[in-house]
Amino acid sequence: MADRDSLTVGLAQITPVWLDRAATLAKVEDWITRAAEAGCKFVAFGEALVPGYPFWIEHTDGARFESSLQKDIHAHYLDQAVQIEAGHLDGVRATAARLSIAVMLGIMERPADRGGHSIYCSRVHIDAKGQIGSVHRKLMPTYEERLSWAPGDGHGLRVHPIGPFTVGGLNCFENWMPLSRAALYAQGEDLHVALWPGNRRNTEPTTRFLAREGRSYVLAVSALMRRKDVPSDSPAAAMLEDDCPAVLADGGSCIAGPDGEWVVEPITGREELVVATLNHREVRRERQNFDLAGHYARPDVTRLVVDRRRQGLAAFEDESPVV
Repeated sequence: MADRDSLTVGLAQITPVWLDRAATLAKVEDWITRAAEAGCKFVAFGEALVPGYPFWIEHTDGARFESSLQKDIHAHYLDQAVQIEAGHLDGVRATAARLSIAVMLGIMERPADRGGHSIYCSRVHIDAKGQIGSVHRKLMPTYEERLSWAPGDGHGLRVHPIGPFTVGGLNCFENWMPLSRAALYAQGEDLHVALWPGNRRNTEPTTRFLAREGRSYVLAVSALMRRKDVPSDSPAAAMLEDDCPAVLADGGSCIAGPDGEWVVEPITGREELVVATLNHREVRRERQNFDLAGHYARPDVTRLVVDRRRQGLAAFEDESPVV
């Protein structure tokens, strides 16, 4: 029973090779390998990790209209973003398949189905066979992120089985959105992954309450970023060197159990693979008195409707060719 109920998970709290897609993906593959060697069957990475979070916006007058600097940085960001259909994640998928480990990864996606020139903050679920199960594009970028990222849709609000658990995930401030959480709860989610770009100030106040609300395990996984990690050849390197703080993202990765108590308290200031073995029996115990999608739900009174169609600019209805 214990083996059937258990799942060993890893949180890879790492620093991206900032704005370098290929180098960051190589680092991701290395940490997937480390997780597998540590006995993990599932490993998660932070929001926007590949190729990195747009820290420059806050520190380089990012809202200035028709700014040549902002255009240069954005063009570079687009160039380094991930195009799944171009095969950029093939190495990660192959590593997952070779090691039989599932992966949740935060990327900046440049999807062809939206024209190929806008960026979406996406959460990618890759199963232990290397297949992409879902790509969730962040529904609403937060604050200054809207100067760089486009809003997503509900297509990726999906859950996936891993061992005894049903796993879902949301990006950053989406974890504050009750209806987005409810869309995952309704599908049986009992292991929730909250992806963050970094900082304990985000993970510490949210992780335990999300776990207590969902009566689920919650993995909060963050990245790290320091001023010294800004490449000297970045378009905004000089301005960032002058203006940004020494630490932009201090990590804060942590795990809470379905009773809302810490399994692993927030870890800051260093790269680390956080490893824990979770027991599904604890979910079942906590659902005894509260199951918000089950015995405590009242769908006859309140229900949620979720549109999971992938949104696009046009739907083409070509007439049949004349024979």
